Amino acid sequence: MANLTISVNDEVLKQARIKALEQGTSVNALLREYLEAYAGVMRRQEDAIENLLRLSQSSKSRGGRK
Repeated sequence: MANLTISVNDEVLKQARIKALEQGTSVNALLREYLEAYAGVMRRQEDAIENLLRLSQSSKSRGGRK
């Protein structure tokens, strides 16, 4: 995993830290989640899960086991 350095106004960062703390998370986690969504990482994972569920629902059980 890579590290990223950004420049943010001190007051903005202070308020973001407070809000993140109130939500039980961190500014780092919020930014990571945002960037993953922005880059489409979450969408690809959701698509893969949906495809797996679709395949499992369409397959027929054989041999009497459920």
